[in-house]
Amino acid sequence: MTRIEHVLYTGKVHVTGGRDGQAQSDDDRLNLRLSPPGSSGRGTNPEQLYAAGWSACFIGAMGRAAGQMKIKLPSDLSVDTEVDLGTAGEAFFLQARLNVSLPGLDREVAQAVVEAAHQLCPYSKASRGNIHVELNVI
Repeated sequence: MTRIEHVLYTGKVHVTGGRDGQAQSDDDRLNLRLSPPGSSGRGTNPEQLYAAGWSACFIGAMGRAAGQMKIKLPSDLSVDTEVDLGTAGEAFFLQARLNVSLPGLDREVAQAVVEAAHQLCPYSKASRGNIHVELNVI
């Protein structure tokens, strides 16, 4: 396991009530209700938060990968990440799909950028070998 040598940032969030509770960051930039997936509650859930964080991080990783490859990314690129919560037997698991749109790029070039970003992105590294992940260039 790789250990961080220099911490760049630490996100701090205080959660009460679990999946039916409240999440608030120490700087108060994040303050939201939590609700279980599929419930009628008005809050978000951990799977949506994970998908949002991974998507944002992955876009940054694509920028870095494209820069290393001397490729200009389209300004209207997007990542739609889907995080599934499910079971296998009695145990709960996650799986994910990253659906990446890179309009105007040749499909092979887009696929190369996505694959390179998947090697760079900290969220991708954290999930690698732990959950099933699909990378889709759409």
